[in-house]
Amino acid sequence: MGKFKMGCIIDDDPISVFGIQKSMRDIDFCDNVVVYRNGQEALAGLTKMLEAGKKLPSIILLDINMPIMDGWEFLEDFVKIPNSNTEEVTIFIISSSIDPRDFLRAKSFSVVNNYIVKPIFKKDLVKLLSEME
Repeated sequence: MGKFKMGCIIDDDPISVFGIQKSMRDIDFCDNVVVYRNGQEALAGLTKMLEAGKKLPSIILLDINMPIMDGWEFLEDFVKIPNSNTEEVTIFIISSSIDPRDFLRAKSFSVVNNYIVKPIFKKDLVKLLSEME
């Protein structure tokens, strides 16, 4: 099973982030992970990476319910970033929402690979890795 060079978690819930990071370490999911607490912080951080000539994380785990800028707003702005590197990024929605409208809305974004209902377990990350190979 392969692993990602860099991953990104965009989520305002520190307990969820802690659990995901622990699971990532346990299964050697990625070499490095960056964490942002909301969409605005993430856009600023990712834009800064691009401006510095760095590659974006190959995988982003994105919560949809966050303060300041939610996941939907992040996605709307992310797809407008003028850089071919964004095409190499795969986004997975991670949310506690089981609202069918959220599932449908997630599918409307071509950069979104799948929707994973929280909590995220090791088996979810292993499945995600195997889907990406």
